[in-house]
Amino acid sequence: MKIMVIGAGKLGYKLAETMVLEDIDVTVIDYNPRVIDFVNEHLDVLTVLGNGIDINILKELGIETYNILVASTDSDETNTLICSLGKKLGCERTIARIRNPEYMEQIDFIKKEMGIDNIINPDFSTAQVIEKYLLKNYNFYSGDFASGKIQMIDFNIEHMKDFVGKKLMELENFEGLLITAISRDGSIIIPDGATRLIDNDIIHVIGKSTDINNLNDRFTKDITKKEIENVMILGGSNIGYYLAERLSKANISVTLIEKDKERCQELSEVLGDVLIIHGDGADIHLLEEERISSMDAFVGATGYDEENLLMALMAKQAGVPKTISKISRENYTKIIDRLGVDAAFNPIYITASNILKYIRGGKIVSVSLLIGGDGEVTEIIVGRDLPIVGKTLEELKLPKGIIIGAIVHGGKVIIPNGKTVINANDRIVVFCLTEDLPTLKMFFKTHKGGVLSELWNRTKGIR
Repeated sequence: MKIMVIGAGKLGYKLAETMVLEDIDVTVIDYNPRVIDFVNEHLDVLTVLGNGIDINILKELGIETYNILVASTDSDETNTLICSLGKKLGCERTIARIRNPEYMEQIDFIKKEMGIDNIINPDFSTAQVIEKYLLKNYNFYSGDFASGKIQMIDFNIEHMKDFVGKKLMELENFEGLLITAISRDGSIIIPDGATRLIDNDIIHVIGKSTDINNLNDRFTKDITKKEIENVMILGGSNIGYYLAERLSKANISVTLIEKDKERCQELSEVLGDVLIIHGDGADIHLLEEERISSMDAFVGATGYDEENLLMALMAKQAGVPKTISKISRENYTKIIDRLGVDAAFNPIYITASNILKYIRGGKIVSVSLLIGGDGEVTEIIVGRDLPIVGKTLEELKLPKGIIIGAIVHGGKVIIPNGKTVINANDRIVVFCLTEDLPTLKMFFKTHKGGVLSELWNRTKGIR
C-alpha cells in the first residue's frame, strides 16, 4: 500500500510513524524545511520539501499510483483543495482534516463535490469522546468494543487495598477480567500472574461490559454517585464549542468560560442554552464566583496544555468529581496519571485511531491508540482464510506484547485462555504494543501469503 501524507504536523507525523511500523510505503510532503529534517531524522519515509497543493509535485510523485492521500495541513481550505486535486489526478482515496464548524454543517456536500472520501475532524471527535466519558458516569476512562459488549477500562489503583501489593494471581473477584497492561512510572509492563502491583500503577483491564460495570461499582461504592447535571468548560475553542453544544442537547447545564470577548460573542450567538462567561478561566476567584464547587465536571479545553492541566487540578481541589483535560503534547502523556486529573484526551491519538481504522479497511472495526501512543487496541473480524482460524491461542505462540483480550463468538463474550480456539467470523479484541505491530500483521496473512485485503493491504475499495 502507498500512502501520501501532506502536512507533517503532529497528526501527520503520528500517522506516518504508525504506518511505517506496518510496512506501508509512506511519502510525507511539507513546505517547512525544519519539519522535513525532523521527519528524515526519525522516520524511514520518502520526504518531499514543497507545497502539497503544487500539481507538478503530485504528478512527479505519481499520485495516481497511491492508494490514499491524507491532507493534514493547518488549513481546511488547503486540505479540501489538495484532496480534490489528488482525486482528479488519479489517487484512489482521499482523506481531509477539516475543523471549521461551519464546514461541518455542509460535510456531505463538500465530500461529494470535492471528491473527498473521508473527512476527519479532531475537535469534533475529541468532543464526542469527552461527552461519552461524562455521560457514562464512569469514574475511570473506558472504551467500547464489539458494539458495547466489551469494554476496556484504565484506572490508577492508588491506595486500593484490594490491589496494591498483590500479585495478579492473588486478585479476588476478578474472574472474567484481564489486565492487559500496566503503566508504571511512564513505562509499560505486559504482566503475567506473578506480576506484583504497586501504588500508583495504572492498570488496563478488558472484559465483558457487565463485568467492567461491576468493577467500576466495586471501587466507587463509597462515592456518592451522581448523574452529570452541571459542567464547566474552560476555553471556547472548537472542542469547547462542540462539547458545549452536545452536552446542552443532552439537557446538561453548561457554563463556558472564554477570555476573548469577540469569541464569546460568536459563541453566545450559536449556543443559546449555554451560559457564556467572558473572563480569564485561570483566575480561581472567577471560578469560585461561578460556583465551580457545585459543578459535576470540569473540562479544560483551551489551546494550552499547561492551563488545562493546572485548572483541572484546581477544580479537583475545589471538589469537582470529574476533571478532564485536553492535551496535545506527547511528552505529557507519561505523567498524566500521576497528576490526579481523572482523564486526559489527545485529539491527535483520537484522530489517528479513526484514520487507521479507515486505512486498514472493512474487517477492522475499531482502533484505539493508548498509553501515550505506545500501544493500541484493535477490534478485528476474523476472515475465513486466515491461518489463525481453528487454532488455540497456545498454538499461535503470540509474543508477550500481543494479547487477545476478548473474543465474541456466536454473540457471547469470551475472555480467552490458552485453550480457546479462534473461529471464522469471531470478533477479537487485540491489545498490541506499537513495537509488535509488524508481528501482529504477520498473523493476518492469508494461506496464499498475501496480506488480507480487508486489513492492512488495500485493494479496490475500503468499505
